[in-house]
Amino acid sequence: MCFTVNVNLIREELENRYNADLIDYDKYRPSYYYHAFALPELPALCSGYRGQIRLLKWGLIPYWTRSIDEAKEIRLKTFNAKSESIDTKPSFSSAFKSKRCIIPVKGFFEWQHAGKEKIPWYICRADNEIMSLAGIYDEWTESNTGEQFTTFSIVTTDANILMSEIHNSKKRMPVLLEKESELLWLNTALELNDAKRLLKPASEEILKAHTISPLINSRTADRNTAEVIKPYNYNQQQLLF
Repeated sequence: MCFTVNVNLIREELENRYNADLIDYDKYRPSYYYHAFALPELPALCSGYRGQIRLLKWGLIPYWTRSIDEAKEIRLKTFNAKSESIDTKPSFSSAFKSKRCIIPVKGFFEWQHAGKEKIPWYICRADNEIMSLAGIYDEWTESNTGEQFTTFSIVTTDANILMSEIHNSKKRMPVLLEKESELLWLNTALELNDAKRLLKPASEEILKAHTISPLINSRTADRNTAEVIKPYNYNQQQLLF
C-alpha cells in the first residue's frame, strides 16, 4: 500500500529534474505530509502532456463513472492499483493502456506491525534524489455540471526484502521507476507486456529507511514539518529487525 507521501519539492526542483514546466504552479503546495484520504492534488507527469507537470487529484475516477456519488465512492478505493491486475481490473485497465503517469515524491511512509504497536517508518532514495512513482490517471467529466476531474492511482507491487520487513502486514510497496524506465512508462506505444514488466520491486540498494516519531500519527498536530521525517529511536524490543 502507499497512502502517505512526502512531496516537499519546490517548483524549480521538479522542473529541473524532469525538464518540464509545472502547470498551474500557483496552486501547488509542497508538503512533507500528504495522505490519500484527504484527496490531495499532487504534481504528475502524464502521457499525452509532454513537457508538462500537471496537478492531479489522488483517487482515480474512471472515465465511465456514471455519477458524482459513484465517483466519491470509487475514488476511496483507487488510491493504489495493484500491478498484478492493472491490465484486467475495470477501474484501471483503460488507464494502464493509454494514460500512464509519474508521481514525483521525496519519500513515503509505512507502518511496521510489532505486536500491538504500529511503528512508523520513512523511506526515501539512498542518494536523496526525487523518487519517480509509477502511476495511472484518468479524466472524467461530471455530466450535470460539466466539472472535469483528472485523478490518479499509484501502482504498487510485491515488497522487496527491506519493505517486506517494514510493511510486514501487506508486504507491498509502490513501483519506483529508475530514470531509464521513466520515458518507457510514459510511452503508450510501448507493448503492454513490456509496460507491465516495468512494474517490479525496486532494488534494496537504492533505498534507505528509518523510524520516525509518533508525530505522524497525530491528527491534531501540523505534520507539514521537517520533524515528521526526522529519525526517531524506539525501544529495540518494539522493532522486528
